Amino acid sequence: MKTLDDLKIGETGTVARLGSSGALRRRIIDMGITPETSVKKLKTAPFGDPVILLVRGYRLSIRKSEAMKIFLKG
Repeated sequence: MKTLDDLKIGETGTVARLGSSGALRRRIIDMGITPETSVKKLKTAPFGDPVILLVRGYRLSIRKSEAMKIFLKG
């Protein structure tokens, strides 16, 4: 299954499920990344971490390790 980290810059995906649990899952949900949410990858820092996203109309920065635990549809 494709993860948020697999998106190329400028691509949009829809969240299918979160692969994390506990405090990390709660943090991701609190940032607005929930199933059925549309997420666009805007850019990545030079060494790949962090990843800048557009979620629900605002820019969000998350770690690459967190992006690898967010699974997308299709």
